[in-house]
Amino acid sequence: MVEISTLFSLAGKTALITGGGRGLGKAMALHLARCGADVWISGRNADTLETACSEAISNGLNLHPLVMDVSKLDTIRTAFSRIASETRTLDILVNNAGDETLRACDDVDEALWNRLLDTNLKGPFFVAQQAARLMPDGGSIINLASLTSAAGVAKAVPYSASKSGILGLTRSLAVEWAPRGIRINALAPGYFHTDMTDTFFRNDAWREKMLAGIPLARFGLPDDLAGPLQFLCSTASAYITGQVLYVDGGTLAAL
Repeated sequence: MVEISTLFSLAGKTALITGGGRGLGKAMALHLARCGADVWISGRNADTLETACSEAISNGLNLHPLVMDVSKLDTIRTAFSRIASETRTLDILVNNAGDETLRACDDVDEALWNRLLDTNLKGPFFVAQQAARLMPDGGSIINLASLTSAAGVAKAVPYSASKSGILGLTRSLAVEWAPRGIRINALAPGYFHTDMTDTFFRNDAWREKMLAGIPLARFGLPDDLAGPLQFLCSTASAYITGQVLYVDGGTLAAL
């Protein structure tokens, strides 16, 4: 019988969290570091990454900064060249980097569509493609989905399209890479207060409306993602691939 501590252990694992310099990405990166993983965090802004690394050091942890814009393939390749030269293998990828803008369909232009789809869907695919080349048998990729992956939201069509695409990406990669021993799953957070969602949370009417639809009667906290993330990263989920786990306080169940 396998010990529980062994099932959930991430000691000796190497992980990359895209968009890991702030918000939920930073919280997830710090949690994996606490679990013993050697963690890289990527983002477009070097100063943001350095600030996150300094915060980690003040908490007795260590993160490695990696400048990378997931919407641009050339920067992805450059970043992975560095990872390959310094660590050689990558056990865990969390495709967290994302962008969101609400806009009525009639006002959506090509620039907005391309920015959201490039960041939220094209980027995760090409990052996963590079990561898989460094992954041994037992590697785990977690894509960040959303409530909009399963439910329609007005004025969020490009974002919803990208996050619905994450489900197809997750399932298809799971099937194709299963023979290589690489598992692909998705985490779908509900309503969490982050830098990206701050505009919504400052709207009292919006807060009241959203809170009324959450059976657990509260918004998500960064720690609410820690357990599900660790589960999907560890051998505790060794027979799970191609799945999406909604961490939403019961929001979808109540629809």
